[in-house]
Amino acid sequence: MTLNNQDVAKVLQDRIITQIAQDLQIRAEQVRATVELLNEGATVPFIARYRKEVTQGLDDTQLRNLDERLSYLRELEDRRATIVKSIEEQGKLTPELAAAINGAATKQLLEDLYLPYKPKRRTRAMIAREAGLEPLALALLAEPTLDPHIEAAKYLNLNIEVPIADAKAALDGARDILAENFAENAELLANLRSYLSKGGIVYAAVVAGKEAEGQKFQDYFAYDERLSNIPSHRALAMFRGRNEGVLTVRLGLSEELEAITPHPCETVIAQQFNIADMGRAADAFLLNCCRWAWRVKLQLHLETDLLGDLRERAEAEAITVFGSNLRDLLLAAPAGHKAILGLDPGIRTGCKVAVIDSTSKLLATDTIYPHQPRNDWDGSLHRLAVLCKMHGVQLIAIGNGTASRETEKLVLDVMKAHPELGLQKIVVSEAGASVYSASALAAAEFPDLDVSIRGAVSIARRLQDPLAELVKIDPKSIGVGQYQHDVNQRELLRGLDAVVEDCVNAVGVDVNTASAPLLARISGLNSILAKNIVEYRDANGAFANRKALKNVPRLGEKTFEQAAGFLRISSSTPEANPLDASSVHPEAYPVVEKILAKIKQSIRDVMGKKEALKGISPTEFTDEKFGLPTVMDIFNELEKPGRDPRGEFKTATFSDGVEDIKDLKQGMILEGVVTNVAAFGAFVDIGVHQDGLVHVSALSTKFVQDPREVVKTGQLVKVKVMEVDVQRGRIGLTMRLDDEALPTRNERHATAAPDRRNDRGNSRPQGGQRGGQSSAPPNTAFAQAFAKLKK
Repeated sequence: MTLNNQDVAKVLQDRIITQIAQDLQIRAEQVRATVELLNEGATVPFIARYRKEVTQGLDDTQLRNLDERLSYLRELEDRRATIVKSIEEQGKLTPELAAAINGAATKQLLEDLYLPYKPKRRTRAMIAREAGLEPLALALLAEPTLDPHIEAAKYLNLNIEVPIADAKAALDGARDILAENFAENAELLANLRSYLSKGGIVYAAVVAGKEAEGQKFQDYFAYDERLSNIPSHRALAMFRGRNEGVLTVRLGLSEELEAITPHPCETVIAQQFNIADMGRAADAFLLNCCRWAWRVKLQLHLETDLLGDLRERAEAEAITVFGSNLRDLLLAAPAGHKAILGLDPGIRTGCKVAVIDSTSKLLATDTIYPHQPRNDWDGSLHRLAVLCKMHGVQLIAIGNGTASRETEKLVLDVMKAHPELGLQKIVVSEAGASVYSASALAAAEFPDLDVSIRGAVSIARRLQDPLAELVKIDPKSIGVGQYQHDVNQRELLRGLDAVVEDCVNAVGVDVNTASAPLLARISGLNSILAKNIVEYRDANGAFANRKALKNVPRLGEKTFEQAAGFLRISSSTPEANPLDASSVHPEAYPVVEKILAKIKQSIRDVMGKKEALKGISPTEFTDEKFGLPTVMDIFNELEKPGRDPRGEFKTATFSDGVEDIKDLKQGMILEGVVTNVAAFGAFVDIGVHQDGLVHVSALSTKFVQDPREVVKTGQLVKVKVMEVDVQRGRIGLTMRLDDEALPTRNERHATAAPDRRNDRGNSRPQGGQRGGQSSAPPNTAFAQAFAKLKK
């Protein structure tokens, strides 16, 4: 029976759905329902929030994984079809090959099967085949008792384009044919990959003459670690060193195995084709073919593939780490609707000042010069006090860059001189502020402001609402990534965009105050529609209700469905619907009307009053369209309308007198803010212009596999100073406050080199980097890890 295109598409769809269900360990009907929604144009945030009945409760993380796997499998099917067509056109597609291709579950296996049929440049094996030597090669492989030289003599021919002058030339050609056949055998490739993946060792070494230039890679000048154990940050560090011409990186086996003759991988090849040294006439020739296949055809190919796989895994983990840190940063607790004064510290050029009101509107700007060379301390105090009093400022946001602590002193003096103002100060990360300041978006928003003043505005706004401000900045510029410039930029962008989209929609936005960049991240919207919304709002005034959104050009019914639940409209006018300020979707308003009819109350009497819903159950209001999950969400929203999933706003208090790395003393216990979490630990701002590192081994008294189990970006923590290296600007911290401080650098150099041990206390050879939680013993873990997160 011949299948038509529609039947073929259904078979492929069913196969993809079955595979995803197995991979994610969810039911096939959940996958099918989600795929249908995605095919209809629904977004992940919309499906996660408003289609729980359809997906049977899949959350946004599961949906993101499903969407990613769906893309991979669709690409796999497209590639499968292309390969089948190519082999068919060559007239070489057998039923067995078709079955193998059809059953290939990964792109790698698919490419291995295609390798013998893939168009390529003319090879030595091709030339040997053209000379008629393939029967000789196959005969010797099939019957090792044949004498190679006697058999080769039968193939001498001087009357062809590539003459076979003697037995050696014939046997060389036969060897080339067998080596290529071996190297293109999909089963052998899979076996060798498996063998090397489990037992392979990655070796790194410094390029001669690059020792001084590549000091930041000194940990890898004589390095080896099992391929299967290498964490992402070490892999990416090695690859960066190789890209910069400082390191060589290769894949091999242990020194003991490499010394074995024949090489273990040659033995794997021999076993695959039943080749062994049994004293037969052709055994030595066939074993030489195995050696040739490994050294000439397979070694470099597999090394490239497996190191490429390592890089892909490392990049994927780095992107995940970046996304997790970005999520924590975006969902940091907002200061809320308060007037804020933003200070972008500077010395010679002065401190830039910007005041915003409770709605983020810019009220005033200024530049003060409290530091050298002007030293106008008193004038700066007076000007800040005037601005704070004039505009009812409640919070002062201080950028954490150059002169931050000196400027913080100035603010403290203002607070002491004017306690009646009730001011609070908070040091805010400046990461990405300069990028925003110089962007086209900032220029359009503040065309008449100096670039440096725009930075002060951004600092104030990111305290008021981190999410609303940070979405204006390229996530890669926010500085919470790990080797972000070394990873696949397309995948990084896709991953970070998904994080931003999830965060924005988790919180929701006020459509009457949100900026175009923030609106563009809402489910169903894009930059054009966001711009249209802002322009319509500017031309016609604030939106009175959600229905008015349908008047925006190009905002159709499908877009309204996807976006409406995440767009909030707060209004006290009589015609306003209070539900428009909630996360209840307009399509579910009839459910609320049923609830109100049941309890005989108005919506304004119910919203925010938990007791109003006592005595009724969500199950009373379910129907064929709205199931229990949706109705329960409606109940929760009526009880606590407009809930913000972000935490309570808190600030760190930096210690007085600790303003520079030189002020740090071993044993100090300080409060700080986690600025970045990497695979090897967490970086903490303790107010000295240089983040300290809490190595993964110092995060807890218990073993920590993933630092994010203990800390997250933006978290307030107590840390103890363990090690200070002023010369190299490195600070070692611990969250285990009972730990004893480490010896100073000079003290360590004055003693004998310690036995190299990993973090679990297991001894390890001097040149090894295998096992344990860290690539270095505790005494050097801090110093080594600092080099791993410079970009």
